[in-house]
Amino acid sequence: MRLLLCLAEHAGEVVSIDDLLNQAWPDVVVTPDSVYQAVASLRRLLGDDPKQPAYIATVPRLGYRMVAAVSPWADRPVAQSAPTAMRAAAAALCLVLAAAFLFHGKIASHSLPQKSIAVLPFLDLTEGMTQETFADGMTEELIDKLSKIPGLSVPGATSSFYFKGKQIAIADIARTLGVAYILDGSVRKSGARLRVAARLIRADNGYVIWTETYDRPLDDILMVQDDIAGEVTKALRASIGAKPDR
Repeated sequence: MRLLLCLAEHAGEVVSIDDLLNQAWPDVVVTPDSVYQAVASLRRLLGDDPKQPAYIATVPRLGYRMVAAVSPWADRPVAQSAPTAMRAAAAALCLVLAAAFLFHGKIASHSLPQKSIAVLPFLDLTEGMTQETFADGMTEELIDKLSKIPGLSVPGATSSFYFKGKQIAIADIARTLGVAYILDGSVRKSGARLRVAARLIRADNGYVIWTETYDRPLDDILMVQDDIAGEVTKALRASIGAKPDR
């Protein structure tokens, strides 16, 4: 919400990652991954395509820009200053977004098997989107490993990849797939290293209950996928109360 407000207040301007970190997470030590994942969540909720953005555009190596038109309310007082009106309009946009999130997030938790999880296709956030193959492989590897946990229901890759590139709310995806949890994440490349960020979300309230970032050298793609998938699987067992392998 704070990130969206910051972008809306500076609509049309490029806002750097550092500025977003300072304004959206004041007095909290977080990494740029928090910005990347928050922007990905906003895009999914707004139905925004990062390749042809209507709301938030990525400016490589610089930051993000709100490309949607942001204007004050038509019935605002004439004496109201432009900055104040802009903040009011941005706040209103945040409230509308929050209402949409809460509306779509209302899922009857008792109707879903509690030990069930869907892995959404990981996002390729590298410049030029050059790691899509790795991101897809990461998704498939996670589905394979999670499906081997006794008592845990995991929709297959075909079901998960149906939602690739589609801007659909997390709650709606969970309801469609009949799961209580959603695992999603992103892949970024910096030089000869890969950074994979993953997070676990409860479908009934939209809360992130676990998140982690993994940095690995880009020397053996398959080994990196297997290694990270194994680490994520171990962490998720404790988070959702799944039984260990026999």
